[in-house]
Amino acid sequence: MPFVVHQSPTAPRYSKTKALENGTLFQELDLPFHLKVNAPQLADTHLNQLRALDFVIQELSLYLDTHPNDSEAFVLFQNYVELEKTAREKYVEQHGPLTQNDAALSSTYTWVNGPWPWQYPEEEV
Repeated sequence: MPFVVHQSPTAPRYSKTKALENGTLFQELDLPFHLKVNAPQLADTHLNQLRALDFVIQELSLYLDTHPNDSEAFVLFQNYVELEKTAREKYVEQHGPLTQNDAALSSTYTWVNGPWPWQYPEEEV
């Protein structure tokens, strides 16, 4: 039988990295699952920081779908979108494009230049 937890607007939230590790931003939704495999702690890399920001943005957008009048969550959503934009620009500047759209920002077409994600050393992933 399905069960949906009621989300409180004042519920505590995980940090962005912890949210990505646990699969949810909201601590009250981090419920035990009998087949859960605990994820290892993520390495503190620029790519993982960007992944964590994208994850939190997605979590907040899903929350706002059901709580559209939560102005505090919307401000938090806006802040994370701005942080993600800045982090993406910094990542692209330091490591190269993440998407073909990012490649359009360079003076030359850099999409085919390496290294590709599978060419990074394991500790960077």
